[in-house]
Amino acid sequence: MKHINEARLESDLSYRFEYLSEFMGFSGEDVAAIHAAAAVLAPLVPALVDAVYERLHRYDATWRHFLPRQHGYEGPVPNTLADLTQDHPLIRYRKTHLACYLSALVTKPYDQKTVAYLDRVGKMHTPLAGAAEIVVPLVQMNALLGFVADALTNTILSLGLERGQEVKTLRAFGKLLWLQNDLISRHYQEAAVPCAIA
Repeated sequence: MKHINEARLESDLSYRFEYLSEFMGFSGEDVAAIHAAAAVLAPLVPALVDAVYERLHRYDATWRHFLPRQHGYEGPVPNTLADLTQDHPLIRYRKTHLACYLSALVTKPYDQKTVAYLDRVGKMHTPLAGAAEIVVPLVQMNALLGFVADALTNTILSLGLERGQEVKTLRAFGKLLWLQNDLISRHYQEAAVPCAIA
């Protein structure tokens, strides 16, 4: 039986990621399957990003988080949810960030730098990083990640990959998204962010 330093899981990001990867069986084969899908997935990223933002736009509980000024955005900020349309410059700015994130998932090596990036993705939605006035409740992050997981699965199934490669790719992305989920939810525990904000 392998000993795991549980306290270190909370303080050492690399140790945490290595443990979770080993436990889930996320290996070099999975990374290779993800990278192999990059060429066919990359052209589909804009449609996937649009689908995500169309889904976010359906609910005030998700769309309201785009009203405050986003970190790094210098353009006009809408006053109301009605003013925040799909083609608003702020939404176009956010869409660019999501496209970069999805591209990073399929192209970057899963080294310490990428793991730190995935960890920042989780942290930036809490009071621990990003804009202090933007705190996205964990329930909304779970909803979003679940939607992205299903959209990625549907996209992979539509590619016409050879069956063995399709299975490897689906399993690899499944593990990766669970790893990302951990690197999101850990910051909610650390920040003690409430499940809902009035």
